[in-house]
Amino acid sequence: MATYFISDLHLDETRPLVTRAFFNWLDGISKQADALYILGDFFEVWLGDDDNSPLNQEIIRHLKDFSDTGRPLFIMHGNRDFLIGERFNAMTGATLLPDPSIITLYGESVLLMHGDSLCTRDTAYMAFRQQQARNREWQQQILALSLPERRRIAQEMREQSKSMNSLKAEDIMDVTPEEVIRVMAQHNVQRLIHGHTHRPARHDLNIDGRVGERIVLGDWGQSGWCLSVSDEGYLLKDWQLTA
Repeated sequence: MATYFISDLHLDETRPLVTRAFFNWLDGISKQADALYILGDFFEVWLGDDDNSPLNQEIIRHLKDFSDTGRPLFIMHGNRDFLIGERFNAMTGATLLPDPSIITLYGESVLLMHGDSLCTRDTAYMAFRQQQARNREWQQQILALSLPERRRIAQEMREQSKSMNSLKAEDIMDVTPEEVIRVMAQHNVQRLIHGHTHRPARHDLNIDGRVGERIVLGDWGQSGWCLSVSDEGYLLKDWQLTA
């Protein structure tokens, strides 16, 4: 038995290979998982819990099948799917985790985050995150719009994001090392698990003189990525996605 962590699948109609690979992987772990944690950007974009597109209904059905086995299912907002709400959780059987969250994992306190709040050098994005994406009033204004209008706004935001990111230095879009240390020390943990940066790796750290580790989950595209944790330890692994 193991606990599984994934993030950054960016599920979308234009990525059927990733969607099908996720369904196959989920079926494969459903009888051996202690729990599943999805740490943000599960969807390329989530327009609201009232978006009942065929793909969304299929994804919800697979998540519900998993949670119906009795395995705990947790999901965290990312910078793409921050409009996931309580209706989604009711339909899937998932529990929405605040960002950040501390869990006890086989006797160890572990910090979970999506990871975008750690990228403090990207000042333009941090302003968007605070003033819009994670601002409840702005979210309610967006959700009050019709679905076609929300789709139009989401498309404009994605195009703007691609344009802006192409002009940014690579290190700006990665985490700020000092912020990682600060947050981990603040929460008194030696291990952090997050996604967002699409730079899967395990990083050794020094947290106020104590040995620590930051584990970065991978994004799904040509490969699938997950972190499995059991009594035997932590295993970050990937596998090739095939049609």
